[in-house]
Amino acid sequence: MTHTKTFRTLSAAIAVLILLTVVSLLWGQYPIDFDTFMGYVNFKLFGGAGNDTYTLLDNIILQIRLPRILLAILVGASLAVSGAAFQAMFVNPLVSPGILGVLAGASFGAALGMLISEQWYIVQAMAFIFGFVAVGVAVLIGSMVTNSRSTIMLVLGGVISGSLFTALLSIVKYVADPYSTLPAIVYWLMGSLTMADLSGVLYVSIPMILSILGMIALSKYFDLLSLGDEEAKALGVNVTLIRLGAIILATLASSLSVVMAGMIGWVGLIIPHIIRMAIGPSHRMLIPLSAVVGAIFLLLADSVSRLTFSVEIPLGIITSLIGIPIFIIVLKNARAAWN
Repeated sequence: MTHTKTFRTLSAAIAVLILLTVVSLLWGQYPIDFDTFMGYVNFKLFGGAGNDTYTLLDNIILQIRLPRILLAILVGASLAVSGAAFQAMFVNPLVSPGILGVLAGASFGAALGMLISEQWYIVQAMAFIFGFVAVGVAVLIGSMVTNSRSTIMLVLGGVISGSLFTALLSIVKYVADPYSTLPAIVYWLMGSLTMADLSGVLYVSIPMILSILGMIALSKYFDLLSLGDEEAKALGVNVTLIRLGAIILATLASSLSVVMAGMIGWVGLIIPHIIRMAIGPSHRMLIPLSAVVGAIFLLLADSVSRLTFSVEIPLGIITSLIGIPIFIIVLKNARAAWN
């Protein structure tokens, strides 16, 4: 795909995201017509005479819908970009943000936090810490064996680390109070954006956005890494430094996603595949486009989650139900896209 056509594709995806954001603000259990919304926006920007309707819209938009929409965009973009970065580093189309045990470690940390404290910030801190601990364990195991390719051993270390923290999570669930703590853990592990609040979303948005921008900046090296370590070194690339930086950035983005929204699968696996099929394997455009399309995908999934039935369906269930058939379709063309 030419640069001009790719840029147009990215611009169109951004336009779709903006349109979907506005629709999500208006669409819900309490629908808001466009004229009322524009009057509310004019009132917030320029002041003037308010009314009770605008007070109600303040609660609906600023306290409920806007934080949730922003969080869906951040989490979707972070997971999709992390998945694309991991797939590029390991030259493996089946890699996702959980490959180094990030999701399992963060889930264990959150469950442990729920077990020992009722304070949500402690739960979030534990999830974040153990997400990085899981990666540390994976890297440590991968470095223990010397006479093997580092990439293969890193993946193997991630599998072992993920299995370890999954087992520890099972222990926490087993000892948790079955009437209070256990249901909270199980529901959180299904993935949800219901805990979104504007101050919390704005707080985590800074490191998440910086992580995404960092991976976009490294995207020009991902194409060289896909040629193999030796070829990349011959072209002057510091493979170890690039891979370590990408792992740290992807782990940070993935861990913060789990911290804010629980376990949400498939986004980091299927979105890069779809983008790769649409524009080709070049990571210079694949990474930023994955961010936008990942945000669109999760925003759509969240709309289905909260509007399909009278009760809200956990977001992780929705992404799995949507992601599995899409992935089956994508698999038919995966080899051609990677080549």
